Amino acid sequence: MVPDFGAAIIRSVLIIIALFFITKVLGKKQLSSLSFYEYIVGITIGDIAGSISMDPRLRLASSLPALLIWSATPLIVSLLSLRFPKFRAAVEGKATVFIENGRLLKEKVKKEKYTMDELLEQLRLKSIFEPEDVEFAQLETNGQISVLLKKVKQPVVYEDLECFRPAVDEPKATGNAGQEVSAANILACMAKWQEQFEQLSAEAPQFSEACRQFSAEIETFRKQIQPVLKVQKEN
Repeated sequence: MVPDFGAAIIRSVLIIIALFFITKVLGKKQLSSLSFYEYIVGITIGDIAGSISMDPRLRLASSLPALLIWSATPLIVSLLSLRFPKFRAAVEGKATVFIENGRLLKEKVKKEKYTMDELLEQLRLKSIFEPEDVEFAQLETNGQISVLLKKVKQPVVYEDLECFRPAVDEPKATGNAGQEVSAANILACMAKWQEQFEQLSAEAPQFSEACRQFSAEIETFRKQIQPVLKVQKEN
């Protein structure tokens, strides 16, 4: 009993060391980025390693080559995939489009053996509760779903405001005329913001409250800056 116990410890330590070097060679690809083929190979390697550790009838000399062959397979496939795109498509498959131009492609959803409930669940995990909000969605080769929202449903970013930004020039002193132009640009920018907030509020009602608050803050700032602009014009 004791010799078997000691042999199991020695086998396990050797397998752990071997797996450590194998993972170093194979790289740092995360589990979520593995293809289905790589996932199956990983399970097989783990099963072989466990069998070698626990079954004293398996000789290390004859078992380690099998472990090394299975471990080298993903590396060889990865190198071939980098060199030959068609080979990569054959091994890993291609992404499947589920939603295109806002239209659900039911045939492709069924082809991937996806149900509508599963698709809706994946969208909800991305905080999307209405399929009509999606412009484009596809099932990636790693099983994840990539989603692009429609323009009116995407979060507002600075570029969407199209605010007037004067060209950057070398620093130089300016007089009252330069201050008047700068003040006019500020007012024009505020007006543009308010106009686009109103448009966004009409197209996307879920943003109406936020747009109303932004517009109110802009109007408050406009009233605060008016006395300053008046003094500049008088000077």
